[in-house]
Amino acid sequence: MLQDLSQYVLDISENSLKAGASLVEIEIIENAADNLLKIQVSDNGSGMDIEQLAMVDNPFYTTRTERRVGLGIPFLKQAAETCGGGIEIRSEKGKGTRISAVFNRDCIDCPPLGDIPATVMALMVGWPDRSFSFTYRFNENIFETGTDQLLEVLEDRSFFALPEVALWLKSFIRQNIDDLRSGGE
Repeated sequence: MLQDLSQYVLDISENSLKAGASLVEIEIIENAADNLLKIQVSDNGSGMDIEQLAMVDNPFYTTRTERRVGLGIPFLKQAAETCGGGIEIRSEKGKGTRISAVFNRDCIDCPPLGDIPATVMALMVGWPDRSFSFTYRFNENIFETGTDQLLEVLEDRSFFALPEVALWLKSFIRQNIDDLRSGGE
């Protein structure tokens, strides 16, 4: 089992990218009043057919050639269900996939969110030729950023590879999340 939800987001996003996605959308929703924590990753990759979709939560099924098991989705499903939530996967061959996992936020077994800013930064830096959008909702407050918005300032995707840009990006995301959380409880 992965240690925190940011690792699931990274795993699912990398699967999206390996499936040819040019856009990956990551959304984190926390709502204290509804006791809800939701992570959602959507992509415009190759998608899955009905047979693949039926097998996706089988740990002994994977389309990867570098290993024989696919544990990310089964573990995410187990973690969500342990916390009174669940997982929903929608996919259409040739159009993409959306994976949503919902957790009861106050469940003692709910995995910590982890370092989402570092995860989003790692994806943008590691896949500079792809596009990402990131949305974080905390109660009624929202923070959104993404590759397109950042390129308005950076003007060139190659700048994502610069260490100072990567560190700034992680700090920018962290600060905005912290600001939402401190003003939204």
